[in-house]
Amino acid sequence: MTLPGTLIIARHHESLWNKKGMWTGTRDVHLTEYGFLKSDEMGKLLKDIKIDRAFASMQVRSIETLSCMLNNRELYNVPTQHIQVLGERDYGEYTGKNKWEMKQLLGEDVFDHMRRDWDYPIPGGETLKMVYERVVPFYLSTIVPLLQEGHRVLVVSHGNALRALMIYMESIPKENAKNVEMMFGSVVLYQVDEEGKSVHKEVRIVESKVNA
Repeated sequence: MTLPGTLIIARHHESLWNKKGMWTGTRDVHLTEYGFLKSDEMGKLLKDIKIDRAFASMQVRSIETLSCMLNNRELYNVPTQHIQVLGERDYGEYTGKNKWEMKQLLGEDVFDHMRRDWDYPIPGGETLKMVYERVVPFYLSTIVPLLQEGHRVLVVSHGNALRALMIYMESIPKENAKNVEMMFGSVVLYQVDEEGKSVHKEVRIVESKVNA
């Protein structure tokens, strides 16, 4: 059975460290001027939808993106929560390092495996599998019940947290995790079944150019 609610997911837009090509991970970094502009445009993508509940991570770049999206719609009274488990993947020892310099140092194969694979380790950090293990239980325990009640729920989070959620919702095999991407400027609307699995998916996009 398809649940009556709608889930909308969005990735935060360009941060100051995205612009510099740096791994941000758990660091708290603000949006750039461009990131604020595009976050506002992302709100326009939802002009036909009334948001009932909203969630962001506790990191300022996702909070700023969510605020811009809701403010664009003049939705000032939407109940909003900031949730730790929706935070970005911890990049451990690589946090704050330039991605493209590290690509040269590590080699393209190791670099791609580390960034994209399901369970490839990062020194002192998280794998995508570990992100999945914190994001999906929150989704099932908190978001799915709201969708059962017919709410339209907006979740603004981070690239890897949303990749992990999409892997669950779209029943994507773990070996195909490397092909799952949540692009900057995209807003994805889902209708789901009682298990929180996707029944229908709609992608809306704001053209974006981000060095990440």
